[in-house]
Amino acid sequence: MASLSLRNIYKVYEGNVTAVKDCNLEIEDKEFIVLVGPSGCGKSTTLRMIAGLEEISKGELYIGDKLVNSIAPKDRDIAMVFQNYALYPHMTVFDNMAFGLKLRKVPKAVIKQKVQEAAKILDIEHLLERKPKALSGGQRQRVALGRAIVRNPKVFLLDEPLSNLDAKLRVQMRSEISKLHKKLQTTFIYVTHDQTEAMTMGSKIVVMKDGVVQQVASPVDIYNEPCNVFVAGFIGSPQMNFINATLTKKQDGVYLVNDKMSIKLPEGKANRQELNEYFDKEVIIGIRPENIYDDQNHISTFGDCKVTATVTHTELMGAETYLFLDACDTQIVARVNPRTTAKTDDVIDVVFEGNKIHIFDKETEMSIIS
Repeated sequence: MASLSLRNIYKVYEGNVTAVKDCNLEIEDKEFIVLVGPSGCGKSTTLRMIAGLEEISKGELYIGDKLVNSIAPKDRDIAMVFQNYALYPHMTVFDNMAFGLKLRKVPKAVIKQKVQEAAKILDIEHLLERKPKALSGGQRQRVALGRAIVRNPKVFLLDEPLSNLDAKLRVQMRSEISKLHKKLQTTFIYVTHDQTEAMTMGSKIVVMKDGVVQQVASPVDIYNEPCNVFVAGFIGSPQMNFINATLTKKQDGVYLVNDKMSIKLPEGKANRQELNEYFDKEVIIGIRPENIYDDQNHISTFGDCKVTATVTHTELMGAETYLFLDACDTQIVARVNPRTTAKTDDVIDVVFEGNKIHIFDKETEMSIIS
């Protein structure tokens, strides 16, 4: 088993194109860490540098206590699962899973034992004689995982392994991979652009943008205390709403005001010292759709944070309804009870849950308070 340490890692391509910039990460032994971000943010490049498939332009990479910058991929004791599975079409499932061990001249009896053990873990024992073309996407994914398991590596690297599966199978495989991590008790580094995968699978999330690590934290902390507007908007579905307002101090409290809105911050947030230098300045308010309500009970409770909105359209999702609203000089989304009576073109009152309001610096877009 192994910890990893990425110290001031850069990846610069020809033409001075920087794909990863000053990446610093400490990954503990047996941790399940997820690198997440939009396409082109540098997450797969970071994973490939860990694997040794991309050369590190600058910085140091340690696996355990060993500097591995110049060590070949096959000698790093890692196993990688690719997005396209990378199975040999002419080989059976057994031979695909055994291939890496055969290259290492592992005795046949040991190979058979390891393949059968991995197949049992993944429930693909009945598929060992089939070829990849006779398998479903989920079965191929299991074979790719099995090929990694038989190696018994110190570190598993998974590069968007579920992106080719349908929605139902993705949910199932998320659970399977999480169970696999608990069973194998080894380090998993998982790359995805899907924030739902990141939130449900990782013990720690690394959010990246434009080759730069934005925040490293547990899923709960990333969700509740995003460090900037980008992280706040990327994590959560539908994404956080952002509204421009001026922070104003009045005799009876602290208010967030614009041409269409005047909401009073709850005392606990209003008294935060971090706000002192922002009075009479424009800031960005962040409020998640699930913290906006249209029912009378919540309107009574959070009346100081009430705004008037026009419903532009609605989406019934079964267990909840999304209200798309024209409010506060911008478009916002509320995730409300499916029993809502609101319909398109209605003018309604909604309230923000005051304690869940985030405030960001207008210039730097960094969090002031969460």
